[in-house]
Amino acid sequence: MNREGALGVLRLAVRQVLGTAPASPQDGGPAPVVVACSGGPDSLALLAATVAERDRHGRRVIGAVVDHGLQEGSAEHTAAVVRRMAGLGADETLSARVQVTHDGRGWEAAARTARYDVLGQVAASVGTDVVLLGHTLDDQAETVLLGLTRGSGGRSIAGMRRSFEVFHRPLLGVGRAVTLAACEELGVEPWHDPHNTDPRFTRARVRHTVLPMLETELGPGVAETLARTAELLRPDMEALDDLADLAYLEARVEDGLDVAALAGQPAAIVSRVVRLAALAAGSPASELFHVHVTGLVALLAGRVRGEIQLPGRVTARREGDRLRFGATAVES
Repeated sequence: MNREGALGVLRLAVRQVLGTAPASPQDGGPAPVVVACSGGPDSLALLAATVAERDRHGRRVIGAVVDHGLQEGSAEHTAAVVRRMAGLGADETLSARVQVTHDGRGWEAAARTARYDVLGQVAASVGTDVVLLGHTLDDQAETVLLGLTRGSGGRSIAGMRRSFEVFHRPLLGVGRAVTLAACEELGVEPWHDPHNTDPRFTRARVRHTVLPMLETELGPGVAETLARTAELLRPDMEALDDLADLAYLEARVEDGLDVAALAGQPAAIVSRVVRLAALAAGSPASELFHVHVTGLVALLAGRVRGEIQLPGRVTARREGDRLRFGATAVES
């Protein structure tokens, strides 16, 4: 720990984000910064660090808590978090309750989508481009390990992005032990989500069983190594995605792809392009899996004939020099 203690480490991490993130003018001054807060140690410590950096950057700090309504007593918990955020010095606090709909992806993914949607609406309503999220290095390590075990490919192993849209994760290089220590320094008793210790949830088992076992058997530093893997891999994945975006623009036709325009492209680009085409045709990203993408690649290359049924009632077929996408016919 540095001489300023755990809170000093977190302040530095927040400072690095606020020093580079855009600050849209609002009422003649810098835009506020929204801190998403669940009441757990990571987000409470992040809020405290952001409040401590407030004067340096001239931003109002807005604490925001989202009630997913998935646990008993969630409304009371949300009210308690609002009080805690005010006690930590937030200039403004707000809460929002969302309706989480199970759509086949699992409750965790559905809750995440609902949470990000409402936080994006909060950012728009207060006129800011900066919403801070409290994910830590340990969260990143868990994400990478889950991606490895699921065979999800490079995109998943690259872990969580430091920034996307209005969202920023300043603590991805900071371990969970630091946020816990910061709460202790502040005299704050954080809430501990019971889902995080419930062995029914895969991430909870990774956090409390798998990663500690790896640390025991392989030596300390496994979490840091996994997080560093994501940090090293993400620029490569983003570069490939950028190249694929260009290739897709060149190959795109009204109802699909021009096969000839993809001739000579590396397999890593072609697979991304056919995925982009499927998404554009209406196939949902949450249901478009590796088996669908490899099938599309084979269809485009002429290794298989006929048509492929994709999620979202989308059908792909090779017709001459076109890979066409259309709505799946409904049988009467």
